[in-house]
Amino acid sequence: MVLFGILVVFQTLSLPGQFAYMAEQSPDMAYLRWPMTAVSVFWVLCVQVVIVATWRLLTLVKKDRIFSPASLAWVDAIVWAIAAAWLVLLGVFLYVGFNADDPGLPLLLFLMLVGIAALGLLMVVMRALLRQATTLRTDMEAVI
Repeated sequence: MVLFGILVVFQTLSLPGQFAYMAEQSPDMAYLRWPMTAVSVFWVLCVQVVIVATWRLLTLVKKDRIFSPASLAWVDAIVWAIAAAWLVLLGVFLYVGFNADDPGLPLLLFLMLVGIAALGLLMVVMRALLRQATTLRTDMEAVI
């Protein structure tokens, strides 16, 4: 909950103020103020979705209901949040890649793309394992 509250403050106060300050300091890049604000707020929103879904999954673990269809919905929320963040990052990577003067930032964005893609694929594998375990548990409960 503390992390979620910090992210809300970061999302509503810090990021817009930071990009406004950057626009004042670099007037030639001021046209990027609102797109950068929107993209960064969207990424924080994706992180918030992952935090809430993980919290709900941990609640299901505590109640010994993790192997139920309800848990698959929360895992789907995590997968979709990661996919949405990855797609927006891909757009940022392409924009920066075509407009960059040096390769530093595009390389950093490429590494982030690969890392988030690996995280997303890991979540897809975990979802398949959860689905299989849920099916097995349902079959065992039917037998017992």
